[in-house]
Amino acid sequence: MTAAEAQQWLIEKIAHRLGVPAEDVPPDQYFDELDLDSTEALILAGEMENWLGFELGTTTLWYHPSIKDLAEYIAEESATRAGDPHAASA
Repeated sequence: MTAAEAQQWLIEKIAHRLGVPAEDVPPDQYFDELDLDSTEALILAGEMENWLGFELGTTTLWYHPSIKDLAEYIAEESATRAGDPHAASA
């Protein structure tokens, strides 16, 4: 899982939930600036965990508050879980 793959997935899912084209969702936008209600955010988090195959911590979005930041974290965490010796520790 690369950061680019994770970022694209997040953008597509968020764009779908917001009913806007993917190009209208900037990767550096903070999650709290997006027009998602709490129910949609929970659904998105559940879909993301199913897609990734691992659970994200409850503070993940706090420490990685933008699409780009979260995508980079997901790539690092995926590499760590896959046993990549070059992965950054989370």
